Amino acid sequence: MSGHPYADHFSKQARAYAGSRPTYPPELTAWLFAQCPGHATVWDCATGNGQAALALAEHFDAVIATDASAAQLAQAPAHPRVDYRCATAEASGLAADSVDLVTVAQALHWFNLERFYAEVRRVTKPDGLLAVWTYGRLQLDDPALDAPMQAFYDTRIAPCWPAERAHIEDQYARLPFPFERLATPAFHMSVSWPLMQLLEYVRSWSATPVYIARHGTDPAHELAEQLAPLWGDSETRHTVRWPLTLRLGRVHAAS
Repeated sequence: MSGHPYADHFSKQARAYAGSRPTYPPELTAWLFAQCPGHATVWDCATGNGQAALALAEHFDAVIATDASAAQLAQAPAHPRVDYRCATAEASGLAADSVDLVTVAQALHWFNLERFYAEVRRVTKPDGLLAVWTYGRLQLDDPALDAPMQAFYDTRIAPCWPAERAHIEDQYARLPFPFERLATPAFHMSVSWPLMQLLEYVRSWSATPVYIARHGTDPAHELAEQLAPLWGDSETRHTVRWPLTLRLGRVHAAS
């Protein structure tokens, strides 16, 4: 993670990503607002299609939401307090000492961390905060559905993930975080989805284009064949859950 260039794993499926990714719990952004000493400006880095940025805009005065993928930004809904900009994590273009909070949702594992952390120190006001979070594999509420889902993930999808995915699987435990760590509560995401929505989520994974290139088939079709007989009709919804891993750090003035 120390020197690789930006790798674009999501532009090809930007529309699927925007339409199928779960939203972050409102309790998370409300809690981050309460921890911040200032509430003027947030930098939401690697915003994707703006999911975290839109939630942050409900609390903070302004959100500058950057992403290196123009295709992802094109899917982001407009908001009067969100300023979308195409920029990398390591070269944001933001002014020094200009933001109260930096957020990174489901993206820290893609960055050149040494350069990104230097950028965080440059743009964050003294004693501002950096919050990073990630979520791993989904869990289905019905064990009869969850068992084939996990088997499909382990045997079919797991070999197709980019190497950086390993950091999600171990909940960022091996990624450096050189800031004063602050205690965080537990958060999770939960949705009620029909089967078609789950399949669209699978199509949004960075592993899916790799799977298609290797096998010549859409992995969502294979998963549908396994789950459809157990799911119920097309209107039946099941709860899908993702535990969140959150790190929060206080960013002191650069020394």
